Amino acid sequence: MPARVVLTALEPFPLVQPGDDLPGLIVTALRESAISPADGDVLVVAHKVISKAEGRLVRLDAVTPSPEAERLAAETGKDPRFVELVLRESRTIVRARPGLIIAEHRLGWICANAAIDRSNAPPGDGGAEQVILLPHDPDASARAIREAVGAAFGADVAVIVNDTHGRPFRLGAVGVAIGVAGMAPLTDLRGQRDLFGYTMQTTEIATADELAAAASLLQGQTDEGTPVVHIRGARFARDGAATARQLIRPKELDLFR
Repeated sequence: MPARVVLTALEPFPLVQPGDDLPGLIVTALRESAISPADGDVLVVAHKVISKAEGRLVRLDAVTPSPEAERLAAETGKDPRFVELVLRESRTIVRARPGLIIAEHRLGWICANAAIDRSNAPPGDGGAEQVILLPHDPDASARAIREAVGAAFGADVAVIVNDTHGRPFRLGAVGVAIGVAGMAPLTDLRGQRDLFGYTMQTTEIATADELAAAASLLQGQTDEGTPVVHIRGARFARDGAATARQLIRPKELDLFR
C-alpha cells in the first residue's frame, strides 16, 4: 500500500437542485479547487447530491399510506407516510421495534428505513416536508460522473457513491459504498503472504467501503456542504464492469439472517 493517501473536499460546491447537471458541477468544482484528476484517482460523491439532481425527493403530503404502512407505523411510532415509502423502497422488512425499522432495500442493502432520510432534504413548494430516497441506480450514476470527469480531464478515475449506514454489532454509522465505477469494490488477498510467510486463507478487504468511510470524514453529516471528495494515492484494482452490489454478503453465507 502507498505511504500516503491524500483526501481533498471540493470547495465551494453549490446546493444541488433537481435537474442539475451534477457531473458538470463536479467538473467545475474540480477546476475551482485547482485539482486536475490523474489516472488512478478516486472521487467519492455523497448520494444525496445525486438523489437531488435525479429528482429523488418525495413530498410526504403526496403519499397515501397503505394498510400495511399504517400497521407498521403503529408498531414503530413513525409517520405512516414515511413508512409507506420505506415499504415501497424495500424488498422486505428485516426487523422493527418502536422508533426503528431495519429493511432490505430493493438494491440489497440492509439499513435503517430503507436509507430514506429527512436530513438535508430541502422543503418542497409551500414549505412541504420532503424526504430523500437513494438514487435509482447508484452504479449508473457513478459511471456517468466517471465518464464526464474522464472526458474533461483525460484521466481514468474511479468513482464511489457513498451513504452512511449503521452496523448491527457496533454503535455509530459509517460511510459505505452503494455505487462504484471503474474499480473493484473488493480486494482479494487470499493466497498472499504476511510478514512471516503465512498464506492468507479468507481475507477480502472492502476497499470501496474503506474509501467511502474516509471520505465521510470530510463530507460530514450536517451543514458542511462538501459532498464530493477527491482521493489521490489509494490503491485498488481497476474494473470497468464492477458494481457495489458485489459487497453484499450472499444470504446463504449470512449466519445472522
